[in-house]
Order: sequence, then structure tokens, then C-alpha cells
Amino acid sequence: MSWADLKKGLNRATTNVFSKPGSHDRSGDGEFEGEERRAKLLASHSERLHKQANGYSKALREMASAQTKIAATIERFYDDGEPMSAAGIKYKDTVARMEHQAQEEDSAYRNTVVEPIGRFTAYFPEINEAVRRRNKKLQDYDNARSKVRKLVEKPSEDATKLPRAEHEANLARDMYETMNSQLATELPKVIDSRVAYLDPSFEAVVKSQLSFAQDAHNSLEGLRQFFPPEPQDYEIEQKTESILQQMRELSICGLA
Repeated sequence: MSWADLKKGLNRATTNVFSKPGSHDRSGDGEFEGEERRAKLLASHSERLHKQANGYSKALREMASAQTKIAATIERFYDDGEPMSAAGIKYKDTVARMEHQAQEEDSAYRNTVVEPIGRFTAYFPEINEAVRRRNKKLQDYDNARSKVRKLVEKPSEDATKLPRAEHEANLARDMYETMNSQLATELPKVIDSRVAYLDPSFEAVVKSQLSFAQDAHNSLEGLRQFFPPEPQDYEIEQKTESILQQMRELSICGLA
């Protein structure tokens, strides 16, 4: 860091830390500060949405993998020739197809949802850096104005100090106003673009979930023939309790 950069940094720190009423000419722009807050809020929401979209994709893959493992284990429960053996094999084949479909859905989901949201979110570090530079230029301008005011209130014996300070203040003002004007124009456009940009991804989310649910329903519907009409909850409870009672009555359960 050069000596000039170090001096600028110290001057900005002085402006921020020791700012008291009347001690510095502090500039404020309530409208810009409002847009800055909106941009920070949008960045936070976008990052959260990207994380959650990634989480859904991961959960979908994990669910498909878990189904495949369950199906492989269930198949081993049945001996060949048992009434439910065919159902176990059919379920395993069905789940394998569902896992393949889930992989295809996940690929499309990442292309249409996760990646676009990620690209949108990636712009905010650049926006934050531009705002940071704008704020630094504002501090430079405030500091330069303060120097001019002090020289006006307490003239220096060096008659060239005030003109130099005024010249520096004008340069600082021009640099700040140029950057501020650009950000003040473009920042609201970035914020307002969020709906038009994210709408296609939102539509893709809904369509992806609908497609996955329909594919799963159609695939599992083919297994209905292997099962009796859907029993009531109390009938399932009675059946499982009956089987557990038969197990308890076995002599092996009394050896413990």
C-alpha cells in the first residue's frame, strides 16, 4: 500500500469514528441507502433460495437411493415361490426405474433451477463491492469538504492551501457523483429484475415436482395388484399384533 493510500484510509477512519455534530461535513442519501438495504435483503434471500434449491436436489437423490436400498433388502425377505416374492422383485425393478427417472429429473432441475439461481446470486458480491467503492468515494468527498470548511473558518498563512483543498474537494465530488449516479440508476433495476428472472425457475420447480410425483404414482400404481384392498388402520394394527403374539408364543422367545 502506498503512502497516499494509507493516508486516505486513515482519513476515512477518522471521518467514521470521530464523526460528531459539526466536526465533519457528512453527506447522506436516504433514497440510495434505502436501495442499498433492499439489495442486501435480496442478496440474503437469493443465497438462502440457492441453498434450499440445492438441498431439495440433494434430498431427491438421497430419497431415490434409499428407496433402492429398501427394495433390495425387501427382495431378500422372500423365498422363491412365495406369494409375495413376485411383488418384491417387481418393487425392486420399479424402484430402479424410479431412481433413473429421478436422476433425469434432477439433471433438468439443476439446469433450470439451481444453476440460474446460482448465477443470479453470483452477481451480488460484485454489486456489494461497487457499493463499497461508492461509500469510500463518499467518505473521501466528506473529508475533502471538511478540510475546505476548516480553511475557510481558520485561514492558513499559505494562501495556496484553500484553492488546492477546493480543487481536491471538486475532484472528490465529481468522482463520487459519477459513481453514485450510476449505482442509483442501476441498483433499482437489478432489484426489480428479480421477479422476471426467477419466474421461469419457479415454474420449473413446480413442473419438476409435478413430473416426479406423477412418474412415481404411475410406477407404483402397477404394484397395487399384488396387495389386497386397502385395509383400515385398525385392521393393520390387529394383523401385526397377531403376528407378534405368535412370535412371542414361540419357545425361542422365552429362552432369554
